[in-house]
This record gives sequence, C-alpha cells and structure tokens, in this order.
Amino acid sequence: MSKIKTSFFCQNCGTAHTKWQGQCNGCKAWNTIVEEVIEKKSANTVFATNGSKGSTPQLIDTLTTDHEIRIDTQDPELNRVLGGGIVPGAVILLGGEPGIGKSTLLLQLSLKLPSKVLYISGEESEKQIKIRAARMQSQPSQCYILTETRTQPILLQLQKEQPDLVIIDSIQTLHSDYVESSAGSVSQIKTCAAELIAFAKQTNTPILLVGHITKDGAIAGPKILEHMVDTVLHFEGDQNHIYRILRAQKNRFGATAEIGIYQMQADGLQAVANPSEILLSNHDTDLSGHAIAATVEGIRPMFVEIQALVSTAVYGTPQRNSTGFNIKRLNMLLAVLEKRAGFALGAKDVFINIAGGISIDDAALDLAVIAAILSSHNDIPIAKSCVFAAEIGLSGEIRPVSKPEQRIREAAKLGFETIVISKHTQWKGKTPGIKVVSFAKIEEILHFLFG
Repeated sequence: MSKIKTSFFCQNCGTAHTKWQGQCNGCKAWNTIVEEVIEKKSANTVFATNGSKGSTPQLIDTLTTDHEIRIDTQDPELNRVLGGGIVPGAVILLGGEPGIGKSTLLLQLSLKLPSKVLYISGEESEKQIKIRAARMQSQPSQCYILTETRTQPILLQLQKEQPDLVIIDSIQTLHSDYVESSAGSVSQIKTCAAELIAFAKQTNTPILLVGHITKDGAIAGPKILEHMVDTVLHFEGDQNHIYRILRAQKNRFGATAEIGIYQMQADGLQAVANPSEILLSNHDTDLSGHAIAATVEGIRPMFVEIQALVSTAVYGTPQRNSTGFNIKRLNMLLAVLEKRAGFALGAKDVFINIAGGISIDDAALDLAVIAAILSSHNDIPIAKSCVFAAEIGLSGEIRPVSKPEQRIREAAKLGFETIVISKHTQWKGKTPGIKVVSFAKIEEILHFLFG
C-alpha cells in the first residue's frame, strides 16, 4: 500500500505549502491553510477525449473563425451580458448569493434552447428539477437531466450524449476519483474544473458552471478558478425585492460593462426590456427628497430614482446610511455641501436609497444625490420632469460624465422636460423635446432648484 501524500493549500488563493502555517505566503490571508490528500490513481485511467494525439503548432494566419458562431440563448439580457451569445467551447462561471436565482436562470436557459442541453445537478434530484421546470410553464425541449457528482461518469456521459451545451450545478459539489480530498476543497475544485475545461476546449462544447460564494461575496474556492474559466458572471440583488442584476466580472469574448436586469416572478425570471419605467416611482403628488439620475451601464442608458431623508440626529452621533450608493462617496458629497455650499449637515441624520433595491456605482449619480439631499433638507420637492447627470468634484465643481448623448436622448424619449449636466460637457446633436441646462459650480444648483 502506497503512502498517502498530503499537502497544505490556501482556501483563498490555492497556494500550496509544505507545512501548516498561520499566514498564506501568496495572498497574506490568515487561518486559510488546510491539509488535503493529493494521492492520485494511475494516470492511464485519466479521461481523454482525443486519445494520445497531441496538438501541433499552427500559423495564426492559417486559422479561421468562420465556424465560431455564437449560440443564441433566447434571452436578450443574457445575450447582452455575454456579448452576443455563448461562444462554442467557452467555460462560464456563474456566482451569486444562495436563493438569488442562479439555478432558475440556467434551468430556464436549458428549457428555452432548441438545441440539446445536458443539465447536471449535484444538489437536486430529478423530481425536484422537474417541479421547478413545471412551475416555469416551459414548452417541450431538448433538455436532459443528470444527477451525478463524480466527474468520471459525467465525462463519460458527455462523450456519449455529445450535447450542444452543458450546465453543471454546482462546481463545489463535484469530486474527482483522482483526488482523495472531499468535495469543495481547493484540490478538488481545481481538478474538476481542469477536467471540464479540457473537455470543453477539445470538443468545442460550452459549459456553464454554478459557483457558490463566501460570506464576503467572492466565489468559493481558489482564486485560480476564476482565472481558468473564460467568463465570470455575478448574479446579484436583494431577496426582499423582485429585481436581479446580472454582471460580467470577466469576459474574454466581450465587454464587462454590460448588465442584464431580471424580474423574479412566480413562474421564473422575466427579462426587463426597459428598466427605467419600473425603477421610477409613479406617485401623483410631489414629494421632497426625490431626484432622478441618468446613468449608463455599458451602452444602456438607465434612469433611477434617488431618495434622500435628512432629519435631526436624535443621538449624539449622526447616522449616515446608504442603500445602493457608495457610503464613502456619500460622506464626501456631504463634506462638499458643508464646505462649498454652506449647509451644516454635521448634526443631521442622512439616509440615501436607490429605488428598486439595486446598486449602481456611477459618478453621474452625484448631482442627483446632492439635489435629493437639498430637497429633503429644505422640504421642497423637485419637479418630476427634471433629471440629473453630472459628477461632483471636491472643490464643488460640476464635472462632465461620459456618453452624454445617450443620456439626453433617453431622457427625451421617456418624456423628461429638463436635464441638468455639467457646463463643460462636450456633446453634439439636437435635443428635440427636452431642455438642456448646464452649470459649473454647485452653488448654481441651489438657485436653480430653490430660487
């Protein structure tokens, strides 16, 4: 009997160590190193799709991409995030909070596609998947279900069935016979991912992997997993709200600035074609502390409602709370208001919320946040026909933002009458149906809003 070989791996970055130690030499994290068994079986049983035939060098000018046609997912939001569809042979990793809708999104994808899909689940039984599929009221499809956690039987079934798309839920539940450690460990995730990636590249079959995340929001397992795959998607949202956002954190075949917005319904996830209409409140009365901001995610203009509440602090330390907006940037804007505009907000509680439960990181929201705070502080409502799109500098100047033409055109399309931008914004084109107002300093905004 051969001696069992073990090694010590960092659960955060995957760095191997000869012995246990408190701090990882790679990522400098503490208490992340665990011992794992790395004894492997004979290499002659390792699965290989092309036998012993190796690759040969080819001149890049002789290579063609005519056959690299993207697969239409039948989901416009997913197509937008991926850059037009799924590239054959690509390995896509989807992460998100538990219960956010990762499995629902991929099951919908497998039911919509007209091509052959193999849905592999290590977390649910066939009956449980069937119950979810029936709730989605799907049409007859070419979706096959396989409940298996060992990669060797999975690879044999993939070779036998030859599907057009493979979905695995999830990578943390798989384990390989060639590694003796438990499922979800660093060595198991690396080995299983390497076997699946090798199959995808050799057979030109795209694979979608579901990844669990840690309490810090990062995908569980070694960081090398995100380097190995072609695309990393993150599914986020508040479970108390019905809206979900799909973002691309890494994409070798497209941009990472695009987002997809979904609405969680009883029959599954529904794509939101025009998010501006559902993210804006349709209240009839004028309310103070509300301002509309024009933001752009990728090439998609989107309008969100900024809600602010400024009140006298009851306790000794004023509260600064923000939902969907960067709290550090909020503190900076409050300091600019006090220094440049003369508003004493140091003894006030300030609360900021982006309606709809979504989070946006765009400097163009600064002016709308300032306007909402001033509106709540003075208890004077802002006209619902006015929208804001500008960044605020530390000296109180109003700075221009990117893609002003898209923001102005979309504001006119949605029926807004006035858009407030920076005086230094450079843009071309006419603006039928909307008035463009530009300012250079934050003091000018006060006179514009409240006279």
